[in-house]
Amino acid sequence: MSQNILPARYDHVGSFLRPQYLLEARAQKAKGDITPEQLRKVEDQAIREIVQFQEDVGLKSITDGEFRRTYFHIDFLEQLGGVKTDIPVTIKKPDGTEELAPPVIRVIDKVRHAKNIQLADFEFLKQCVSAGHTPKVTIPSPTMLHFRGGRAGISKQAYPELDPTFYDDVAKAYGDELHSLAAAGCTYVQMDDTNLAYLCDEKMREAARQRGDDPNELPHRYADFINKVVAHKPAGMTLAMHLCRGNFKSTHAAAGNYEPVAEALLSKMDLDAYFLEYDDDRSGDFRPLRFLPKGKIVVLGLVTTKFGEMETKDMLKRRIEEAARYAPLEQLALSPQCGFSSTVHGNNIAVEVQRNKLRLVIETAQEVWGNH
Repeated sequence: MSQNILPARYDHVGSFLRPQYLLEARAQKAKGDITPEQLRKVEDQAIREIVQFQEDVGLKSITDGEFRRTYFHIDFLEQLGGVKTDIPVTIKKPDGTEELAPPVIRVIDKVRHAKNIQLADFEFLKQCVSAGHTPKVTIPSPTMLHFRGGRAGISKQAYPELDPTFYDDVAKAYGDELHSLAAAGCTYVQMDDTNLAYLCDEKMREAARQRGDDPNELPHRYADFINKVVAHKPAGMTLAMHLCRGNFKSTHAAAGNYEPVAEALLSKMDLDAYFLEYDDDRSGDFRPLRFLPKGKIVVLGLVTTKFGEMETKDMLKRRIEEAARYAPLEQLALSPQCGFSSTVHGNNIAVEVQRNKLRLVIETAQEVWGNH
């Protein structure tokens, strides 16, 4: 692959359906029937199994399935010094589906790297992964600390002005985390970002306006913010970003073409790779890919993780061909559109479908790009 930015032309976003015995152990821990140490042993076993599953299916980048997490974002963010989060609530909609109300994330003090958050988890993952595979760590994007509450969600006492102190402090905290991972041998980190995808959705853009932010300016501010993190990135580490439009029990939260954020995202951010959701019409067309500069990769999320219906190789190849009109084929790769279980609840699909969709991604990518 050009410049070997990613381990392969095929990848995945990171989370997998939790096995029933792990869900039961988590419930026991919540009731106080087992200790955190006992739960961790159960998680260890489940992670060994999901690593084996990923290797057997043919993936080259391997995660721990996010099996130690309840929510993809909160479990990390609440361990940063100065950050307070609330547990999200589930809302029943009139059509019977459930929606996850965005959690309240507040900055109540100076943000700092109070401890190594992912280090022990990465060290365990690394020892489970066999040679020829790359362990990948997924963390939430730092933009979460601003977008969810805006200025009102950030302590005026700690940060009378946001720029540059708040952004510098968060970037330094993220940099410290990346360096702790790099020291343990981590070479691949993916940041999961809902906010840039939400800024493609007119409802979310209006909500940003209501709290005093300019949705046209925010993508550029977030590009500068991400670049402050990248400035701390350890040498030899690949840093990717996944844009998520919501992924709770097979539902989504946002829709809209990437055009409003594409230039800031692809041209301005100094990232190595982008995972973009393109599994249905709500993602719009591929024209925003014209902003992709040389030396970066876009991983096309063409295979949905929300529903069991299988895509076809022909359809995927046709979509890749369409995308290649706007960005060079050698700068593209293929993946599912999101994880299979961004929260502990999981999407409404079967474990076997999870396997089949990953195989489809791998086989299609090998047929399009050859066996790299």
